[in-house]
Amino acid sequence: MIPFYATITTLNLIYNGILEVGVQYLANALQHNTTLTSLNLTYNQIGDIEAKYLAHALQHNTTLTSLNFRLNQIAAVGAQYLADALQRNTTLTTLDLSENKIGDVGAKYLGNALQHNTTLTTLDLFGNKIQDVGVQYLAVALQHNTTLTSLQLGLNQIGEIGAQYLADALQRNTTLTTLTLVDNHIKEHGVHYLADALQKNIVTLICSSSAPCHSLYVFI
Repeated sequence: MIPFYATITTLNLIYNGILEVGVQYLANALQHNTTLTSLNLTYNQIGDIEAKYLAHALQHNTTLTSLNFRLNQIAAVGAQYLADALQRNTTLTTLDLSENKIGDVGAKYLGNALQHNTTLTTLDLFGNKIQDVGVQYLAVALQHNTTLTSLQLGLNQIGEIGAQYLADALQRNTTLTTLTLVDNHIKEHGVHYLADALQKNIVTLICSSSAPCHSLYVFI
């Protein structure tokens, strides 16, 4: 469908029950389309196989800037496909993987990609069961990445150690402006790590539901 509508820039396919065959057609179209800039695939049935098709399309597409996979079934393998695409894609600026199930392994793949990607500015990993191990990979990436400005890590399983990893990264990163840590397991020591880091870096930290992190709801 997409190739026949040369003026379409935004395509919203929320809650359409799109399965593998449909995603394959969509991915094939994306490889040739030159006008679409935003694709929303929230709440479908996209898993690792479907993510593979779309990741392949991302390696060829040169216009898409925003891709939303919220509320799907992408796990670590799917995250790996997307991470590989991010290392080659030069146009995507916003990637929403919130409420999938990439876990620590998926976070590792994405962290590796962020060390090479030079265009992504917003990454949403809300609700992906990422723990301190996975956060470590993302934190290492933040020490090298120079384009990401917003990172959403709310509703994961990040604790004191993960907070320390992020704090260490914030002391070196100079581009991140917003870090969201709502609904994690960060306690007093983790808050202190982050507070110390924020004295050296201008970042809006949002973690109001991670008591006692509420004291740093907006810390600039």
